[in-house]
Amino acid sequence: MSAAAEKRMTIAAGAFGLGGILLFVALAVVALLAQSGGGYTGAPFDAYVWRVTRFTLLQASLSTILSILFAVPVARALARQARFPGRIWLLRLMALPLGLPALVAALGLIEVWGRQGFLNSALVAIGLNGPISIYGLVGILLAHVFFNMPLAARLMLAGIERIPGEYWRTVANLGMPSAAIFRFIEWPAIRGLLPGIAGLIFMLCATSFTLVLTLGGGPAASTIEVAIYQALRFDFDPPRAIALSGLQIALTGALLLVLKVLAPPPPESETTGKAMRRFDGLSGRSRLADGLWLVLALVFVGLPFAAIAYSGLQADLPRLARDAAVHRAFATSGAIALLSAAISVGATAMMIRAQQVTLRRRQVGAAARGFSGMIGASTSLVLLVPPVVLGAGWFLLLRPFGDVARFAPAVVIAINALMALPFVHRVLAPAMATHAARTDRLAASLGIAGFHRLRWIDWPPLRKPFLMAFSFAMALSLGDLGAVALFGSQDMTTLPWLLYSRMGSYRTADAAGLSLLLGLICLILTVLGTAGEDGVREGRDA
Repeated sequence: MSAAAEKRMTIAAGAFGLGGILLFVALAVVALLAQSGGGYTGAPFDAYVWRVTRFTLLQASLSTILSILFAVPVARALARQARFPGRIWLLRLMALPLGLPALVAALGLIEVWGRQGFLNSALVAIGLNGPISIYGLVGILLAHVFFNMPLAARLMLAGIERIPGEYWRTVANLGMPSAAIFRFIEWPAIRGLLPGIAGLIFMLCATSFTLVLTLGGGPAASTIEVAIYQALRFDFDPPRAIALSGLQIALTGALLLVLKVLAPPPPESETTGKAMRRFDGLSGRSRLADGLWLVLALVFVGLPFAAIAYSGLQADLPRLARDAAVHRAFATSGAIALLSAAISVGATAMMIRAQQVTLRRRQVGAAARGFSGMIGASTSLVLLVPPVVLGAGWFLLLRPFGDVARFAPAVVIAINALMALPFVHRVLAPAMATHAARTDRLAASLGIAGFHRLRWIDWPPLRKPFLMAFSFAMALSLGDLGAVALFGSQDMTTLPWLLYSRMGSYRTADAAGLSLLLGLICLILTVLGTAGEDGVREGRDA
C-alpha cells in the first residue's frame, strides 16, 4: 500500500469515528426535542427546576473548592518528598478512585461516615451524641472530594514536576524559605493549571449521578441528572426530561466555553532536561508537615477501601459465588466492559492518528484545521452531553419500536464507550504525539507502513499507554450505573445495578460482598494499567 493510500485510509477511519460519535449524540438530542409533544408546556423555570439547579451549582462549587484546597498541600508534599517507602503504592491508591465504581465508593463511605460507621461509633464511644450524617449535602461533598482530591493532587504534582530542575538549584543557592518557594516557584505552576483542574472537577460534580442518587437522601438533594432520571423512570414525563436536559447542556456548554478562554496551554520554560534534586523538603519541620498531609490523605482515601474489604469479608461469599443472578450480572458487565473499552480505545486511536496525519501536511488549510478541532472537541463531548442525557434521548428514540430493553446492551455499550473517551484520549494523545514525532520521518524514509509498522514500530512503545487506557475504560464501564439505570431490567442486569437493587431491598450483606468483588476487579485493572511504572513516572503522567 502506498503512503498516500495509507494516509487516505487513516483520515477516512478518523472521519468514520468522528461521524459515529456526532451521529450518536445528535440522534439522542434530536429525539429529546422531537418527542416533546409540542414542547414543554409547564413553566420553563418553575420552583422545582430552580431548586435543582441551585443545588447542582452549590454542591459542584463546594466540591471543587474543597477538593482543590485539600489537593494543594498533598501535591506539594508528594513533590517535596520524592523518595520514601511506599510512595508508589500511595500514588496507586490515589489513582484507584478514578476507576472505582461510584456505588462501591458510596458504600465504603457509608461504612466510615454513616450512622453506624466507624467515625460515628467512635464519637458515641467518647460520649458525643451528634453523629455525622452521610446523607444530603455533606455526604455528597465527602464523596466528591474522595473522588476528585486525588485527581487534582496528581494533576498538580505533574505540573510541579515539570518545573525546570535549574529552578531548584537556584532555590538551594539562594537559601529560599519554604513560603517563598511556594509563592514564587510552585504556586505559579499550580495556578496555571487551576482553571483546567477546577473546570474538570466542577463538570464531573455537576453531572454526578450515582453518588447523588445514593447519598442525596431525598428530593431536597437532587441534581439535574437525577431529576432527568426521575422524570423518565418514575414520572414518565418526557417534556420535563427535555427541559432539564436542555438546561444541563446549556450549563455544561457555558462552562466549556469559559474553560476554553481561561485555560490556554501553559508555556514551557527553557531547561537542559536534567533531573535535579530538591533540597527544601529535608528539614525536620518540612518532613513532619508533609508527613501529616500524606497520612491524612492516606487515611481519607484508604479508610473507605478498608471498610469495603472488611464488610465484604463478613458477607456470605460462597453463597454469592453460587448465585445465578451474580453469574449473569458478572458476565453481562464483563461483556459490556470489554466491548465498550475496545470501541473507545480503537475510536480514540483512529481519530488521534487522523488528526496527526491531517496536521502533518506542508500546507494546512482551514478544512484540515476544522477537522482536527472537531476531533479534539468530540473526545470531550460526553462532558457537554452527559450519559444520563444520552440515555434519556435514546430511551425516547427507541420507545416507538417496542420494548426498549431489547436495545439496551447496544445502547449501554455505546454510552460507556463515549463516557471513557475524555480519559482514554488524555492517556493516548501525549504518548502517540511523542511517538509520531520520533518515528514518522524515519518510517517514511524506510518505506515501513501498514501492519509491519504497527507490529515493529508502533506497538512496542505504545503498548503500555494502550493497556492503561483499555484497563481504565473497562473500570469506568464496570462501575457505570447511569445508562443501566434507564435501560436495566431482569434481562440485562449488571453488577452495579444488582448491587443497587440489593441495597434498595436492604440486603446489605449481599451488597457488601458485591462491592468487594467490584472493588477487587477495579484494583486489578488499576494495577495492570500502571504496571512497570515507577513512582516518579506515575507522578509526571498523572
